Amino acid sequence: MFNLWFFYQGTLNEQLHVESAECRYSCDIHRGDRPYTCDLCNKTFSKKLSLITHQRVHSGVRLYKCDVCKKAFGQLNYLITHQSLHCGERPYTCNVCNEAFSQQGSLIKHQRVHSGERPYTCNVCNKAFSHQTNLVTHQRVHSGESPYTCNMCNKAFSRQSSLINHQRVHSGERPFTCDVCNKAFSQQTNLIIHQRVHSGERPYTCNMCNKAFSHRTNLVTHQRLHSGERPYTCNTCNKAFSRQNSLIQHQRVHSGERPFACDVCNKAFSHHSSLIRHHRVHSGERPYVCDVCNKAFSHSSTLIIHRRTHSGERPYTCNVCNKAFNNQSSLITHQRLHNVERPYACDVCNKVFSQRSALIKHLRTHSGERPYTCNVCNKAFSHQSSLTKHQSLHTGERP
Repeated sequence: MFNLWFFYQGTLNEQLHVESAECRYSCDIHRGDRPYTCDLCNKTFSKKLSLITHQRVHSGVRLYKCDVCKKAFGQLNYLITHQSLHCGERPYTCNVCNEAFSQQGSLIKHQRVHSGERPYTCNVCNKAFSHQTNLVTHQRVHSGESPYTCNMCNKAFSRQSSLINHQRVHSGERPFTCDVCNKAFSQQTNLIIHQRVHSGERPYTCNMCNKAFSHRTNLVTHQRLHSGERPYTCNTCNKAFSRQNSLIQHQRVHSGERPFACDVCNKAFSHHSSLIRHHRVHSGERPYVCDVCNKAFSHSSTLIIHRRTHSGERPYTCNVCNKAFNNQSSLITHQRLHNVERPYACDVCNKVFSQRSALIKHLRTHSGERPYTCNVCNKAFSHQSSLTKHQSLHTGERP
């Protein structure tokens, strides 16, 4: 009887101890106590188990493996959620659009698409989100936290998806393939954007001029034409730009950097587009064709100027005599007639010219060069116009 009393007393004490611990834990939750801190990113937790689970983010440990597809997860609830994909069961249905979900939580999150509800608010900038995970990710903008680190180059990211995308730079993996042209991409978003090349879809429209774009960033950049916003400023000369890549290209003016070199003649350029145009000197490629006379050009700007010979357009007008020209360089050359500017001087006789082409022709009087040859009698001329006149002797043409 005495021993039985001690047994009941010990059981009662153990129960009181458990209830007391549960009470203390419950009080900690209400007080907001988070006594467990991650020694890598200083994130705090109210449960030790939550800390252990969180540390798998840094270690990359994935203890829970799906027995169907062998995909591994760091948390048991993620595995349970994943396994519902294999059974195909979707008991939770949206009463607005009838989309079905395997979890009630997924349905609740989805319904915010229809209601517009954003219950999670950032306590720094008051930006609101429909999902808690989006809020957690957003708050790293303010905290600077980047808990996901690449094990190849130690670059850190605020999102796990960003780390996964980055690691494909090292592996070269391109898992997303276009079903039209088989072009492969490392990110699904790039594939979606690429597919608009085939579909012609332009979902982003400017609310000022209704111009449509296939990429949201292109719309944002375009809208700066209307607002005049130039958020990218050169820290050397304070010149401002509406595009970041325009600033990067401009800064090469100060640095002298020419990172794009021709693999044929090693000539270097500050812009990639300049290198592409230069390559056509070697390849002879002329991709821009006039739709009126089929004449081909290596540069799009040259084609634009050429088309004005058909349309008669002369958009560049002299502010002195109102004479009009179809290209800006001709206007600049003409204006030297009014200001008597002659910037091109012969280094033999010091004769000056207003046009570079006139200097080149003049230099042939000193060198004796005759680069234009008749293909009938092989007679050579220093000017193309002289050759044209001479050839009429053979053709009998009287222009």
